[in-house]
Amino acid sequence: MTTPPAPQVAEGDNPFSAELTANAEYSADFGLRGLEPVAAKGLAVVTCMDSRIEPLPMLGLQAGDAKILRNAGARVTDDVLRTLVLAVHLLGVRRILVVPHRRCRMSAEDESALHQAIYEASGVDTRSLELQPSPDLEGSLRRDVQKIRSSPYLPDDVAIGGAIYDVDTGRLELISTHLT
Repeated sequence: MTTPPAPQVAEGDNPFSAELTANAEYSADFGLRGLEPVAAKGLAVVTCMDSRIEPLPMLGLQAGDAKILRNAGARVTDDVLRTLVLAVHLLGVRRILVVPHRRCRMSAEDESALHQAIYEASGVDTRSLELQPSPDLEGSLRRDVQKIRSSPYLPDDVAIGGAIYDVDTGRLELISTHLT
């Protein structure tokens, strides 16, 4: 897999000018003013940062319905747990769904292979970072769901599920649930 070339930016140009222009258009008729910060459907979704995943439409949701947490590989890290604790206790979350996906770079290789790929692509040694790839996608998902379930900071009545998303079909496959 090759890294796309960086966009060409003339000296003195803002590398985010296209996004800022798009934001000005978006904000001109902004419709989410006054939306409450709680998850209206009581749902938090932990999913991958992959741009092929559209969490809200994928689940039939609208803005404000759920809290969306994204990272490489949809892994349940300490920061994800921290965020889920806040979401459950302060933002109306009563259900948590973890959604990694098929054809994810984080499930294609092990830790050392990913570090090597980064080094070969950029010359940067990332071995001091824990990347947390998950070549056993189902096994990792089950462990991540259990990690949430085992948190002493989350109440027992929070429903927790794990599903794998197929980026080629848009379908979810339920793998693991811990219901109230």
